[in-house]
Amino acid sequence: MGNKAESPVVLEDAVKGPGKLSRMFLTLYDVFQFIGRFFKEGFLPPYEGKELMKQCYDIGYRSLALISLTGFITGVVFTKQSRPSLAEFGATSWLPSLVGIALLRTLAPLLTSLIAAGKVGSSIGAELGSMRVTEQIDAMEVSATNPFKFLVTTRVLAATITIPILTFYTAMVGMLGALLNVSMSEGTSAKAFFQSSLESITFLDITASTVKAVIFGFTIGMVGCYQGYNSSKGTEGVGKAANSAVVIGMFLIFIEEVVSVQFFGLFRT
Repeated sequence: MGNKAESPVVLEDAVKGPGKLSRMFLTLYDVFQFIGRFFKEGFLPPYEGKELMKQCYDIGYRSLALISLTGFITGVVFTKQSRPSLAEFGATSWLPSLVGIALLRTLAPLLTSLIAAGKVGSSIGAELGSMRVTEQIDAMEVSATNPFKFLVTTRVLAATITIPILTFYTAMVGMLGALLNVSMSEGTSAKAFFQSSLESITFLDITASTVKAVIFGFTIGMVGCYQGYNSSKGTEGVGKAANSAVVIGMFLIFIEEVVSVQFFGLFRT
């Protein structure tokens, strides 16, 4: 009798592991199918140019103030923290070059993407999630409108286009913050500062920063749209979609940063 009573529990434990594994593979399949549908819809007419421009404006405007403040403070703080280390070796003249390389190679694309993941990704996830829960997306399908092209494709493309532009804007604002700190501490002119910082930047640095920003923007848009477009469970699902868009987006950005550093490092050796 004891064995018969325990057998359902043992059976349930045995099925639970494979069930989780199968759900993981089904989720991955759904994600790749979602990405594949984006590339299919993105190159087929009709093109939602007006909606694309609107989303580019919304993403850029929504993040501009926070990115400006963060970029400026980053330039000031990074310069202030780096000066004592360089001063020990009598190499404070290298400070503009160090700031320029650090901002363009890593800090600008990473900071911009993390801010956008928190502000833009959550907004996309919540917006599409509320539309799914209130059946607005279903209504668009019934009315012979392609909701995927109008809602998903435009937002992913807008994030992919806008994040690289914001990245170089962040680098510029960060350089201005660094210039303020250097000019106040050492009296360096703006011409000398920018000449020294820009001399150390190579075409590979610009290319790597652009490629990373494009990948980060695509990731932010895709994660936010996927979480919102497939949300469920009412208002709880909307909050979960917004939260998941931020957490998963940031996690993927860090992974992509590590991979891109290793990849572009092969070309620097």
